[in-house]
Amino acid sequence: MPELDATLTAALADRYFANLARVRELAVPLTEKQFWTKPFPYGNSFGHLVLHLTGNLNYYIGAQIANTGYVRDRPREFTEPNPPSKEEALKLLDHAVAMVIQTIRAQSSADWSKPYSGVGTNCSNRLDMIVQCAAHMQHHIGQMIYLGYELRREQEDR
Repeated sequence: MPELDATLTAALADRYFANLARVRELAVPLTEKQFWTKPFPYGNSFGHLVLHLTGNLNYYIGAQIANTGYVRDRPREFTEPNPPSKEEALKLLDHAVAMVIQTIRAQSSADWSKPYSGVGTNCSNRLDMIVQCAAHMQHHIGQMIYLGYELRREQEDR
């Protein structure tokens, strides 16, 4: 069983590292203005998706598993009228992912199956929630890819 724990911990930590690296890679070519631009009448800006992922991880893993005391304001993640700079938003995501990885590494074999509850989820245990959050990040990375294409297209059309 120790090998399974080590494999699980490494795989989950690696997934979060890879997701964070991909978000940062996609953010590099965006200007500060593009980062916060909502190119469609629906959906979100890249920056607001970063704030959303940060809030998601800080609530579902930080508050509910690591007991950080984080209090989430989910609507504000999408509507923040005075957002931080691009770099500050990315640093906040860095900190959230670091907390997730620290939490993953702190789990014992018995911890993975502990009951889980959180607003807006039906995940039944800690492992399920940690996997769900990684999948949620990847979902939004797909949206970020699309936003990057659109923002570059708009810039080329000018």
